[in-house]
Amino acid sequence: MSLAWGQRTHVMGVINVTPDSFSDGGLFDRPEQALAQAKRLVAQGVEILDLGAQSTRPGAEDVGAAAELERLLPALRLIRAAIDCSELRCPARSDEQLGTVPLISVDTYRAAVAEAALEAGADWINDVSGGRRDPEILPLVAQAGCPYVLMHSRGDSQSMDGLTDYGAAGLVPTVLAELRHASDRALAAGVRREQLIWDPGLGFAKTTEQNLALLRGLPVLRAEGIPLLVGPSRKRFIGAVLDEPRPKARLWGTAAVVAQCVSAGVDVVRVHDGGPIVQVARMADALWR
Repeated sequence: MSLAWGQRTHVMGVINVTPDSFSDGGLFDRPEQALAQAKRLVAQGVEILDLGAQSTRPGAEDVGAAAELERLLPALRLIRAAIDCSELRCPARSDEQLGTVPLISVDTYRAAVAEAALEAGADWINDVSGGRRDPEILPLVAQAGCPYVLMHSRGDSQSMDGLTDYGAAGLVPTVLAELRHASDRALAAGVRREQLIWDPGLGFAKTTEQNLALLRGLPVLRAEGIPLLVGPSRKRFIGAVLDEPRPKARLWGTAAVVAQCVSAGVDVVRVHDGGPIVQVARMADALWR
């Protein structure tokens, strides 16, 4: 399935095959659990499944490529097989006769993991480091020709909370400049501009107020003409605004952020709660698209 940018908001559903993700660690870390969640999300209207086997929350331990692959590949292969035999198909929308085939994205910053994931049937690579952590991922993506989500971030899980100084230029102009710089590195490695999808990196090296400012500044990023993906789901800044310490209780805060994303022309929202957010996105599309 190819996505038509700029026409409506696509929903990406998170499947963390990890024991330690901030919101749902351990719920889907067995292949059968991951497949069952994929089926739930797709039945709810999610069009892209994002599998992650390395937690990138603040303070998360780096488990290494071998452990990441051991977690990822069994679930990825099971979900790929279900898609290929038409067991997993997105419900038909009003403008379609048949449902569409969901896409599989893999959330990794390691070239070795990305290579194995693509060989096992992944469609996208979603790199939270934008090519910083393992530059070899860039020529790999270039050769594969697949969509590449290039996210703005600084440091790593251990250091990012201390890297929130955006200087005199300000947050949004600096994030834009750093996304442009990362994109230039990717283009120099052979990645085509049409492969790029930008993620401004909510929650990564950004305070609560900075996350809110970034959401207000999304039209500035959208004006670059590169598709935008935003991942607000259940994040800490929503908990801070709502005084809600429980990640799973942040659905309505997430929904409000998704509505802001749609109004700003964001192309993909990455979330844990498939059904409610699909409804929010469709209604917001009807209002703003």
